[in-house]
Amino acid sequence: MLQPDLETILARLEQAGRPVTRRELSDDFGLDHAESDRVIKPLLLELIRQGKVVRNRRAAYGLARNMNLVRGRISAHADGFGFVIPDEDGDDLFLAPRQMRQVFNGDRVLAAVSGVDRRGRKEGQIVEVIERAHQQIVGRFVADGGVAQVVPDDPKLTHDVLIPDGSRADARPGKIVVARITRPPTLERGPVGEIVAVLGHADEPGMATQIAIFNHQLPADFPVEVERQAENYGSQIDQDIAATRTDLRGMKLITIDGADARDFDDAVHAEKAGDGYRLTVAIADVSEYVKPGSPLDDEAVKRGTSTYFPDQVVPMLPEALSNGLCSLNPKVDRLVLACEMTIDASGRVTDSRFFEAVMNSAARMTYDQVRQMVEHGDEQLNERYGHVRENLDNLFEVYRLLSKRRSKRGAIDFDSDEVQFVFDAEGRVEQLQRRKRHDTHRLIEECMIAANVQAATTAEKNGLPTLFRVHDVPPPDKLADLEAFLSAHGLKIDWKDEPEPADLTRIQKKARGTPIAPLVDAVLLRSLALAVYQPENKGHFGLALDAYAHFTSPIRRYPDLLLHRALKHHLRKLPKNEYPYSAKRMVEFGRECSWLERRAEDASRDVDERLKCQYMQRHIGDQLKGVITGVTGFGAFVEIIEMGVSGLVHVTSLPNDYYHFDPVGRVLTGERRGLRYRLADPVTVEVMSVSVDERKIDFRIAGDTEGDEPTDRAGGRRKSSKKRGRGGRGKKRGAKDGKS
Repeated sequence: MLQPDLETILARLEQAGRPVTRRELSDDFGLDHAESDRVIKPLLLELIRQGKVVRNRRAAYGLARNMNLVRGRISAHADGFGFVIPDEDGDDLFLAPRQMRQVFNGDRVLAAVSGVDRRGRKEGQIVEVIERAHQQIVGRFVADGGVAQVVPDDPKLTHDVLIPDGSRADARPGKIVVARITRPPTLERGPVGEIVAVLGHADEPGMATQIAIFNHQLPADFPVEVERQAENYGSQIDQDIAATRTDLRGMKLITIDGADARDFDDAVHAEKAGDGYRLTVAIADVSEYVKPGSPLDDEAVKRGTSTYFPDQVVPMLPEALSNGLCSLNPKVDRLVLACEMTIDASGRVTDSRFFEAVMNSAARMTYDQVRQMVEHGDEQLNERYGHVRENLDNLFEVYRLLSKRRSKRGAIDFDSDEVQFVFDAEGRVEQLQRRKRHDTHRLIEECMIAANVQAATTAEKNGLPTLFRVHDVPPPDKLADLEAFLSAHGLKIDWKDEPEPADLTRIQKKARGTPIAPLVDAVLLRSLALAVYQPENKGHFGLALDAYAHFTSPIRRYPDLLLHRALKHHLRKLPKNEYPYSAKRMVEFGRECSWLERRAEDASRDVDERLKCQYMQRHIGDQLKGVITGVTGFGAFVEIIEMGVSGLVHVTSLPNDYYHFDPVGRVLTGERRGLRYRLADPVTVEVMSVSVDERKIDFRIAGDTEGDEPTDRAGGRRKSSKKRGRGGRGKKRGAKDGKS
């Protein structure tokens, strides 16, 4: 008789052609009840976890592929409804609030298509929760009438968690706590938990980041075995390995980063070569230390990327590697994977090669130092870094060539400044200021893009299994919104079906120098698709490139590390059948890395918004100059440009009148007084209120004294605060080689 295992159970279910009970399976294998509990039950649970088998409401088990089911991740909305985002290609499945009562945001589920709602969306019913995303929840502890609960900080977690007597530890009302879920939610009952940690008050320094780490389940601490493996490599490279590599220690490679950077994974050098230049981009060889299947690698897979906050970093790799052995610190030998490119006088890369090398950085420079030295002739800096001045001059020439080439191919330019948080000695936000981008930033960005393109081209040409950075054409619905916006503002659309990148670049140029230029950039950005990682190359729309991949940041991004492994496998001429990853695994890597990237971005954005709101609490009653960045039927969104802070002027806070909303032109017009509020209009606003918990800021138009109880025919009285403005967009990360 066959022994039960995963394959034989799947075969039995296939043979049955219908869902079967565990007792039927046990009988087939000749097992009694006790043996069934020990053998059959765990096998069925594993098949359910893998999404291959489903348990129906009659406690029978069937093959998922035969039951019209969708396997995916829950995406919850703060208003109570949600969606199943399929693991495979396909439309999202809408979940009504009742269905959402049994799940948390991020849970993995199997759902059945149950019909179509009034808006034509596929509607679903949850059949099985495969995996819970939240074992712990962070939130505010409240107690009222003897009932204690934790109200989650994350607005997408819509379940308050009941805390029974005896499970409250030393929590006090108002404190931020961590609750472990002891009983997950069901259709009939909400979740139950116990307090496992009291973090403190919400406004304490560093609390914003701690809350985000818990909310987004970022693995802040490394397991002991991971730290130990990283530390065992020591602080010096193996010179025996170095002896087998191309020696670049005589080349004056330099790193150029922000003043607060701690890990340096890229170095650059340029020299004249005929009518053009030879550009070398050397990248830390992380793959030499992080081997597939090792504790270091397993942890890097879980993290996917480093997560950057204003006050700390949650790194992908332990500090012994990220800031030590892999970091291209000055005056120490480091192993690198290098890309050498020949660039002609038109900025075209005519030849390139990749090779394993050893280098010794000639200087660690900052963007500001390079700018002061090259653009302003700073004498002290020229004396200190005179030994790399020729390299810098050549790099700027390479940048000018690459930049012209970029413009020629029509790449979209979103060259926005970042918002910098300035902290006082106690760790509280003292100031918000714009951090300007200059040619020194763009120089490094263009060098990194050039290397990324060559890596992608090499991978595609040689059929290397890796992840490409794919940026698709704008989705049709967003494209329609963009076209309506442009037409309403007199910007001619000169494409038929869908635009080329150059078409959007021309729109930017037409708007340049006008008051609406920043708004045009913002609307264009919102119209674009999200960039993702996937093994199938479909090009990069925003950069106007046929092939693109991330190669230059393996210390902080797992897709870059995967590409390094593929390139080295090719360079070493190893058999393709010895490559450690299957095509199916690369597809999974793409989905996982894309999701982990979004998680990191969401966590960073949450902290930025909370800190901005805490800062703006000190400005309640102040009048500030801003610009209208959005207009809806319920009000106008205003950004305080110098601070990078956004808030809502609700329609009831506009000067007293009846307001009509034009959805095409995005204009609110007062019926009686004729006041108009349009995109890009400059306004002076007064800060009315700030909610740190909801990350929302309310403004009103300053200076109007006629009436204090305005009404609105379009929007009525003020509605749910859930539609109100957030505290501003988080700052842009990864400017070197782009969030592109």
